[in-house]
Amino acid sequence: MEKDQSKIIREQAPRSATREHSVPLYLTSSFIFDSAEQGRAIFAEEEEGMVYSRYANPNTTEFINKVCILEEAEAGLAFASGMAAVFASFAGFIRQGDHIVSSRAIFGSTHQLFTQLFPRWGVTHTYVDAVDNEAWEKAIQPNTKIVFLESPSNPGLELADLEFLAGLKAKYPDIIFAIDNCFATPYLQKPLTYGFDLSIHSATKYMDGQGRVLGGVIVGKQHLIDQLLFFIRHTGPAMSPFNAWVLSKSLDTLSLRMDRHCSNALALAEALEGHPEIADVKYPFLPSHPQYALAKKQMRAGGGIVTFEVKGGKERAYRFLDALRMILYTSNLGDARTIATHPASTTHSKLSEEERLHLGIRPGSVRLSVGIEDKEDIIGDILQALEESK
Repeated sequence: MEKDQSKIIREQAPRSATREHSVPLYLTSSFIFDSAEQGRAIFAEEEEGMVYSRYANPNTTEFINKVCILEEAEAGLAFASGMAAVFASFAGFIRQGDHIVSSRAIFGSTHQLFTQLFPRWGVTHTYVDAVDNEAWEKAIQPNTKIVFLESPSNPGLELADLEFLAGLKAKYPDIIFAIDNCFATPYLQKPLTYGFDLSIHSATKYMDGQGRVLGGVIVGKQHLIDQLLFFIRHTGPAMSPFNAWVLSKSLDTLSLRMDRHCSNALALAEALEGHPEIADVKYPFLPSHPQYALAKKQMRAGGGIVTFEVKGGKERAYRFLDALRMILYTSNLGDARTIATHPASTTHSKLSEEERLHLGIRPGSVRLSVGIEDKEDIIGDILQALEESK
């Protein structure tokens, strides 16, 4: 039986009459019907067929199929960005009066959905600490529609116990259990195999891997994807065929890149642990991580993100970031090039100081998306910047 790597490399849109080796770009807004009867049958859903690229396109279909193979999902949908996918995973299901349970440690824009946008529609939420198993069930209310989490979290790298939450899903089958699996990617972690309903990704990150295009994807159970299909057809957050083409090609090398990201990240975390200018290092596959055993159980490797705190607070962190020579300073992650981010002033700046501290985001915290350069160069740049910023 072919393994995932072999399957996705061979998964592609049907070849045209020109017998192309590489899948072409289908840069078309709509598709031609062979007859009036075929047009009627396709719109009546009696016959399958492409209609409009807002609904489906050969390039986006190929990309979705590859993610479904990796995640062992029944079906999926592609979106213009990761946040479009996150938003749809809620907006496609919630109604006025519904309630959401979410891990507290989530991406800043997702936090804004819960605190600024959804309250306008009469939708409430309860945050829980992902590591506290007992808190999850206590937070569930009679009107809870969705349980949502990130694992590992951004940027604190906290893990939720997927097996425990899958047991909770079995106890509450009518609640949708959804996970943002972006940090782990389907190569390192497969939440759907535990029993989760939906797995969500910002394809902009590791799925692209080179900082070129935006994209998002949701994969999961067929009946939920069918419900979401109605939502996206009439709201229009469609992925462009070009972006889908780029992302589909990138998935062919996802496993190779993630192996390098992870080995480099572990080497960096080990090099920084105990460094006199570093207050704390977080990485799931470091034995010092409080959930090391859980990480080893549910992840193939520790991922490409290392979070550490530079001694000296915000001013020292700024000097450190400005002293980097090779490593880039941006808010993105998942790139082939190593990227540094200061979460407190960028990605999580909209949170209150109290909220940031609760998530372990301190003024001196730095999130490093470790690239696939030679590990000696990455470590060397970090060490010289620590010395330069004293």
